[in-house]
Amino acid sequence: MIPARFHGPPASGNGGWSAGAFAVACGAGADGRAFQVTLRVPPPLDTPLIVAAGRVLDPAGTLVAEVEPDADAGPGVPIADPADAQPYPGLAEHPFPTCYVCGPGHPDGLRIFPGPLPDGRLAAAWTVPADVSVETVWAALDCPGGWSALQSRRVFLLGRIAAAVDALPAPGERCVVVAAPVAAEGRKALVDTAVYGANGTPLARARATWVALNR
Repeated sequence: MIPARFHGPPASGNGGWSAGAFAVACGAGADGRAFQVTLRVPPPLDTPLIVAAGRVLDPAGTLVAEVEPDADAGPGVPIADPADAQPYPGLAEHPFPTCYVCGPGHPDGLRIFPGPLPDGRLAAAWTVPADVSVETVWAALDCPGGWSALQSRRVFLLGRIAAAVDALPAPGERCVVVAAPVAAEGRKALVDTAVYGANGTPLARARATWVALNR
């Protein structure tokens, strides 16, 4: 079940947190092993879900997501100083302003606000919450990558993410999240993200495919 607190768009789960929850249900942890999650429909909120043989189903039998182990989570992104980034564009205009990860309007979200760097990457500071988990780190890897796609001014949603978490940050730790666009074709954008600890230690990385909405 995806608790409503962890929404992205108002009526569905944040893609990264949901994907992390599905991956954890299939054995993912903070051991460096990469899992890939493909979202087939927007993850429903406060709805019992069935996870079996790498498939996530809702009560009606609709395929919500598919999970695969031993995936390619990409090379990560080199660390950067968030102080060198321009202001977060989502403070002025945001497609989902109450998103758990990057929404300025979420009352107790992660508040990860990535800003563009001169070389095309994005960077954000992140203060880790007290209830940090593997799902939290997957969520942190999610939206910064989406904002690297959103620089095209189109609205994107997460379609697929492969992530590897090497270690969890400590509650209250001041981390850095970085993202970089890799490729774009049609409605799809491929992006890489990474999370670094306060001392610069790599903690997690991901490679994701985002899909533009037809608007």
